[in-house]
Amino acid sequence: MHRDLKPENVLIETKNEHINIKVIDFGTAEAFSPNAKMRQTLGTPYYIAPEVLLKNYNEKCDVWSCGVILFILLSGFPPFNGRTDEEIMKAVKKTKFQYSRITKAVLI
Repeated sequence: MHRDLKPENVLIETKNEHINIKVIDFGTAEAFSPNAKMRQTLGTPYYIAPEVLLKNYNEKCDVWSCGVILFILLSGFPPFNGRTDEEIMKAVKKTKFQYSRITKAVLI
């Protein structure tokens, strides 16, 4: 598992009309066992999964990060926000999301 997926770690390369997507920066990556749980808190606040903050996660933390990246690409803003890293991680941990923000963003 990568454990720090974010837009800065995703590169897009075009070659002869083909598009290649490459993931970089495997400094926090870890091999995993299907039944094992990870306990180390790593990642970037906007993209970190709540399970990582609770120190009980598996490879699905990368799926969460991909979802956040997609959300930001589609809406233009992160699903969980704050003025500091601590506020962002507190919002992620609560995982309470307001869909009305999406509607407002689309209407503008």
